[in-house]
Amino acid sequence: TGGRIASVFTAISGASSVLNGSAVTYSNKIKSQWLGVREETLINYGAVSSQCVSAMLEGICKMANANYAIAVSGIAGPTGGSVEKPVGTVYIGIKTPKDIIVNQYLFKGDREEVQNQATSKSIEILKKNI
Repeated sequence: TGGRIASVFTAISGASSVLNGSAVTYSNKIKSQWLGVREETLINYGAVSSQCVSAMLEGICKMANANYAIAVSGIAGPTGGSVEKPVGTVYIGIKTPKDIIVNQYLFKGDREEVQNQATSKSIEILKKNI
């Protein structure tokens, strides 16, 4: 979402009491360096996959010393899609103290609309799992 989720939180006064940090890990290199996503995961499944998002969740929880985390990876478009993963494909994951849940979504619209829908869905999922 390019930082949109963190932006929603930080727009609220007192966000620092619940938000330890965030990371926009746009490139595969940064996903690996910052979050510890294994190169094999990226090669075998791609950055837009449940496996990558699961690894991102583990990594951000370690990095931010957090009990809860949201991770998102997707294809917002207008290019980058494929038959298997068309534009609008987004994986959203949440890590709680008990579980990791990752789901695939297919959002419609232009780049901004896809990012906004992914942001809204991420916050909705977090609310349901707190």
